[in-house]
Amino acid sequence: MDSLRDKYIDLIAAASDEATLEELRVQAVGKKGEISLEMRSLGKMSPEERQIMGPKLNALKDEINSALAAKKVALADAALNDRLAAEWLDVTLPGRGRRQGSIHPVSQVWEECTAIFADMGFAVAEGPQIEQDWYNFDALNIPGHHPARAEMDTFYMHRAEDDERPPHVLRTHTSPVQIRSMEQHGAPLRIICPGRVYRADYDQTHTPMFHQVEGLAIDKNISMANLKWVLEEFFSAYFGTQVKTRFRASHFPFTEPSAEVDIQCQWKDGSVTVGEGDDWLEVLGSGMVHPKVLEAGGIDPSQWQGFAFGMGIDRIAMLKYGIPDLRAFFDSDLRWLRNYGFAALDVPTIRGGLSR
Repeated sequence: MDSLRDKYIDLIAAASDEATLEELRVQAVGKKGEISLEMRSLGKMSPEERQIMGPKLNALKDEINSALAAKKVALADAALNDRLAAEWLDVTLPGRGRRQGSIHPVSQVWEECTAIFADMGFAVAEGPQIEQDWYNFDALNIPGHHPARAEMDTFYMHRAEDDERPPHVLRTHTSPVQIRSMEQHGAPLRIICPGRVYRADYDQTHTPMFHQVEGLAIDKNISMANLKWVLEEFFSAYFGTQVKTRFRASHFPFTEPSAEVDIQCQWKDGSVTVGEGDDWLEVLGSGMVHPKVLEAGGIDPSQWQGFAFGMGIDRIAMLKYGIPDLRAFFDSDLRWLRNYGFAALDVPTIRGGLSR
């Protein structure tokens, strides 16, 4: 037993990993290990011999098991020390800098428009982007033969072959929100309707999805003069300089009379400066709300009248911040976003552009 003890104590001390240590355990105290076989031989001894050999063999087994356990702990401690040395980190070093995100120009201009119109007493109204055909066209006095209702301009939702209902559409403007607001709140009413809209078009100045902000004001004595004042106040606040407007007669099914609105600008070296010069730039459509549209919204046109207007948020963002291509707004190019984006604290102001 002394030779067995010395043999395994030396081998355990020399073991360099847990796999070797496990092999030694099996050789020594496993079911077929040397010490286990010696303990089985106790049955062949006389009672006197078992009284002497039994305690010695049990003591030897306990000593080997203790040596195995101690060596296993020592190997684990050594492995942990090696790992800590390899993964050492100086916690006094400064942390890695994280690149800050940016606010998309559309989100920024959306907030600017909301802040400016809120200062003039307009509330914000929202509605569904998947709209009923009636709200998107019929309620707005757009007849069935109008080009805007053609599939080349409008995205229609699928209907089953046996479903005779008019198909839903991806709204082509935020005007349906005006109808829903009239139905819900009646008159008087003063709202803007910012949101995403969809049309089947794609080039440098058109995308299949873009953003609009439309305005509606209904009261007893609303006139085109009120419309002109609201738009000039808005553009002057938005561009941070006094901006004149020019109204040109036009035709929209939902307004009568209708007008396209130009803003004063100056073209020089391929760039445009708003608020000065002798040139004009078209920016939106507007007019007095058609009586049929008021009736569709549940408002009596003999008692109430109002104006409406609509402009592209993406377009006026391009105009103010010198962005040349509308398609880049939706490319998710981080370089573009870092160049044209805004910090979170670039909040819009009512006058004088942004506070930076």
